[in-house]
Amino acid sequence: MTAFLLSVHVLAAIVAIGPVSVAASMFPPAARRALAAPDDSRAVGTVRLLLRICRVYAVVGVVVPVFGLATAKNMGVLGDTWLIVSMALTALAALLLVAFVLPRQTAIAESLEQRSTEDGGGGPGDVAVAAAPAVTREATVRLAMLTGVFNLLWAVVTVLMIVRPGSTTGV
Repeated sequence: MTAFLLSVHVLAAIVAIGPVSVAASMFPPAARRALAAPDDSRAVGTVRLLLRICRVYAVVGVVVPVFGLATAKNMGVLGDTWLIVSMALTALAALLLVAFVLPRQTAIAESLEQRSTEDGGGGPGDVAVAAAPAVTREATVRLAMLTGVFNLLWAVVTVLMIVRPGSTTGV
């Protein structure tokens, strides 16, 4: 049973966390490209697609800690320090994703969509539209940093899961 649980846990991590990490990392540069080409509907579509990937796989990613806990319980390692640290870092990564990365991605995507639907008729609204790119560019830089921290947390968790300090696996 442990082998099955561990297999599902690892596969879920690869299938769910991998796409979130990649799509979240691709989002800021894609948003900057969409900013640079406001008339390019494909660029805005790419941003929307990356946001959707992040949202869907973030929900699917809930399976990872569920099967991880079941595996740890089966292996009798729930109280091990490496696992507790891994769980804390996983919770921190999830919090970062849900509280900061996804909301900022959503705000940027909505801003780009509004910008792409503006008619640019030369009215007073043009000042606000012209000011939006600077704010959005800055937001993409902050988002890229948050995404980097998110990915770094997952990298540390992955290393802890493989090395398992204090284990007797000989690694």
